[in-house]
Amino acid sequence: MVDFAGWEMPLHYGSQLEEHRVVRSRAGVFDVSHMTVVDISGSEALAFLRHLLANDVAQLTARGQAIYSCMLNDGGGILDDLIVYYLSEGRYRLVVNAATREKDLQWMQGLAGTMDLRVRERADMAMLAVQGPEAPAQVAEQVEATTARKLAELKPFQGLETGDWLIARTGYTGEDGFEIILPQRQVVSLWEHLLEAGVSPCGLGARDSLRLEAGLCLYGQDMDEQTSPLTSNLGWTVAWEPGERAFVGRAALEAERDSGPRERLAGLILEERGMLRRDQAVQLPDGGKGVITSGGFSPLLGRSIAMARVPVSAADRGNVTLRGRSLPVRIVRLPFVRKGKSLVG
Repeated sequence: MVDFAGWEMPLHYGSQLEEHRVVRSRAGVFDVSHMTVVDISGSEALAFLRHLLANDVAQLTARGQAIYSCMLNDGGGILDDLIVYYLSEGRYRLVVNAATREKDLQWMQGLAGTMDLRVRERADMAMLAVQGPEAPAQVAEQVEATTARKLAELKPFQGLETGDWLIARTGYTGEDGFEIILPQRQVVSLWEHLLEAGVSPCGLGARDSLRLEAGLCLYGQDMDEQTSPLTSNLGWTVAWEPGERAFVGRAALEAERDSGPRERLAGLILEERGMLRRDQAVQLPDGGKGVITSGGFSPLLGRSIAMARVPVSAADRGNVTLRGRSLPVRIVRLPFVRKGKSLVG
C-alpha cells in the first residue's frame, strides 16, 4: 500500500507485470474512488463551463456525451485535466484529479461568483474502471439486459446515466472499457461481483505503466501550472472556435500559438538495457536539451520508454545518461501502444 493524495492505495495485488498484461489481453478493474467527482448544475452551468475550460462544452448535445479538457490559469498553464459529462440540460459532471481537489474546488467556486449555478463535490460517490478487451462483456454481466444493450451501443467518450450510476466508455489505459461512477454503498458489491466473474484487481503500478504506453499525461509530471496544452501534446483539447468564447487563459494560449511553442512532449525508446526515469536529462545531437517527465518499463514493447519535454526542433535521436553511460534513445510520436498493439517499430 502507498499514500496517494491522502488515500491509501495498493501499488499492486501481487504482480504489477501480470496486472498490466491482463488489462492488455483480458480485463482488469481499478478502484479509482480517489478521483474527485464534481456536479455543476444551474441555468448558467453551460456558460460557466465554457469560460472555465479550454475545450468547448457546447459540443455536448446528447445525454451522456463527454469531452476531455484542461482547466487553465490566466497564463495558459494547466491547473488540471479532467473529463466533463453532459447529464441533462443544466447538469454536468466533472471528474478531476485527487491531488488537485482542494485547488480545483476553490478555483471553480471563485470563478462561479454570483452566477446561477451550484458547484457540488460528490464525496458520496465511488468509481471503478474496468479496462481491457473483455471489459465491455464483463460490465454487461453486471447490469440488467436493457442497460447492457445500451452500453454496447456507446462509442468512446459516451456514457449512460442509469439510476444513481454513470457508466462511460472512457479510461486511462489505451484499452476499451468503462468507468463506473456509483454510490459508495454499492461499490464493494460491484467490486466483489467483478472479481467473482474473473476480472483481475489492478493497482497503481499497472495503471501507471498502462497509461505511459498509451501516451497519456499524468498531472504533476507531464503537465502542470507551468506548462500549457500546446507544449503537453494536448493542443487537440483546445477549442479555438468560436473566436469570441473567452475561456480562461485564451489570450496567453493565442500568444503562444502565434509565436510558436518552443517545446513539445514526445516519446522516448531506450535502445540499450537500462531504465528511463523522471527528471533525467535528454541530450540532442544539435546541442539542445530536454527532460524526461515520466519513464518506466513497457511490458508490451519489452524495453524502457518515457515521455519527455524536448525542443520542437528535436528530430528522431538523442541520448540519456544512465549511471555514467550515455545511452541512445529514439524519439517517437506518442502514443507507443493503442488497443494492445505497438505503434512504434
